[in-house]
Amino acid sequence: MSPSITRRNFLRTGTLAGASLLLGGCGLRGAPSAPSPVRRVRPLAPVHVRRDRVIRTVAGIRPYRPAGFVVRAAQFGDRTVIHNYGHGGGGISLAWGSSELAVELAGEAAAEREIQDFAVLGCGIMGLTTARLLQDRGYRVTIYARDLPPHTTSNVGGGQWSPFTVFQTGETSPAFDLQYERAARLSHGRYQTMVGPRYGVRWIENYILRDQPSPGRTGPISDLFYQVEEFGPGEHPFASPWVGRQSTMLIEPNTFLPAVTEDFLLRGGRIVPRTFDSTAEILALEEEGIVNCTGIGSRSLFGDFDLVPIKGQLAILLPQPEVDYIALGGGSYMFPRTDGIVLGGSQERGEWSTTTTPEVQDRILEGNRSIFEGMALPGQTGGIGEMG
Repeated sequence: MSPSITRRNFLRTGTLAGASLLLGGCGLRGAPSAPSPVRRVRPLAPVHVRRDRVIRTVAGIRPYRPAGFVVRAAQFGDRTVIHNYGHGGGGISLAWGSSELAVELAGEAAAEREIQDFAVLGCGIMGLTTARLLQDRGYRVTIYARDLPPHTTSNVGGGQWSPFTVFQTGETSPAFDLQYERAARLSHGRYQTMVGPRYGVRWIENYILRDQPSPGRTGPISDLFYQVEEFGPGEHPFASPWVGRQSTMLIEPNTFLPAVTEDFLLRGGRIVPRTFDSTAEILALEEEGIVNCTGIGSRSLFGDFDLVPIKGQLAILLPQPEVDYIALGGGSYMFPRTDGIVLGGSQERGEWSTTTTPEVQDRILEGNRSIFEGMALPGQTGGIGEMG
């Protein structure tokens, strides 16, 4: 596996999209003569990382393209297919924005051919958001998909808003760089309108553990990460020397996907379970407009062999309602959701299997245990917290 697409490298060097945003720190800029106040992170409850608290393990395949995700129109004879796939580990983060770009292209094709009916291929987050945006423009939409929620790759996603493993630095074009930024901004804005329990979207603090202070905030979407601050030794409860803090959104897939599916159906949409084995079968659909949101399936269906599978595995612990922050460090990460504490930190490039393995689970648990076992408990000023 290339080291440039690991979460460890993502957190350490910022070589992937959004990396510098996670690592960014900004100093306090008070009057030079004013004394510096004592800064401390608020009390944080530690996660109890134990094997007997694991309630399930899941694995999924990230549809990664080194050159970035595809949003474009492709001509097949007299049929136009709009592609919207290949978002790597950033599908949830980029969904609304990338789908908006795809729907713009679909609208252009519809205007040329007076299309009123669209087929959307795929019922993960990209397919659902594309379908909803097409409905908002007045089109009739049918989703065709082999896998339906809760059995899609999107259901396996962690849900932190931070485009991750989206592209390989140095492999993208200037046009893609603009596409990426626009998709990120559009998606970020749409999610803000959905904050609340119905869609499972909320704002949350992120704490990034590292050995050295951050080099600073850079990147085209660095302004989409808020309350960015750096804490040194003695200013935070974690065992690492330095900790960066920022606020992002957390999207809970097992709440968000059913809610958007319900919205789609209430607006007259149809969902048809179907497996496609060839491009010809897709082009034979009765709907005049087609939008492809099949993710890694686009490799075989449309011959995009730039798509690379990256397997990720998660361990889900019993919920801890008192844990209200995200933690990342050393290649491991923790997202606190209502359906459980999500622990991750695995990437297997080129691996197609979605079968979970005990060996990977052990690495995930050990990596996350190292984050929390040296953590000071709320009310302590230092020392080692008990794991419970």
